Formats: sequence, C-alpha cells, structure tokens
Amino acid sequence: MAEQISGKSEWIEISQEQINQFADATGDHQYIHVSPERAAKTKFGGPVAHGFLSLSLIPHLMMEALVDQIGQSTVLNYGVNRLRFILPVRPRNSIRLNWSVACTEQKKNGLLLTIDAIIEIKGEKKPALIAEWLVYIID
Repeated sequence: MAEQISGKSEWIEISQEQINQFADATGDHQYIHVSPERAAKTKFGGPVAHGFLSLSLIPHLMMEALVDQIGQSTVLNYGVNRLRFILPVRPRNSIRLNWSVACTEQKKNGLLLTIDAIIEIKGEKKPALIAEWLVYIID
C-alpha cells in the first residue's frame, strides 16, 4: 500500500427519526436526544444526536471508497485508539467523513489499518468528531 489511501464521503443529513431509532437500538433515551421540547430548554437549544451515532456511521461513509482502493476484502472493525466528540450534530445537520490511512501493520492473517477519521458538519469550522479508527483486513 504505497499510495495514499483516503477519501471524503458524500454529505448525509441526520434526521430526528435516525436519532430516535438509534436511541431505541441502544436504549439511550436521554432527553437531550429524543425530546425536542425539553432539549430546547438546554444550552444546546434543541436536540443533538448521540456521539456514538456519528461514530457508528463511519463504516457506511467510507466502505465503498475503501473497497474501491484496496479491492474486495473482508473488512472488520477492530477498535478505536482515540476518540473525541468535538461538536454536537443536530437534526437536519449534514455530515461527511474525511479519512486517510495513517499507517498499516502486517498481521498473521491480514493487514491492520490505522485510519484518521474526521466527521465534518456542513457549515461548521469544527468537526463533530475525530478518531483514530482501526480496521482489520483479512486475507
């Protein structure tokens, strides 16, 4: 993998419905996420998406571009070395992933990629999150 492997996804809009579905899937129904009326009374001025919802979208936002660059492979989420939630994502915000492979490590049964991942929010100077995400590509 001598060439730089990287990409930028298309923008996707986050809806209140997605936030509610994520709350149902995870059991995290904190009002800041699912109650627009109550969340409006907080310093956020309205509901915000779960940080882990944004994180969970990384595979979806990068997989097609990654496979285009490395070829059809079995790709597994391996973990996260670093993760910071910088700015909250709100319903109707559009986000995209800006990513690049920082390093590769040959393993017994495949290749471990360390990926610098940034979830950007359209119109914002600061990102929603930054992460050092690990992906394992099995031979």
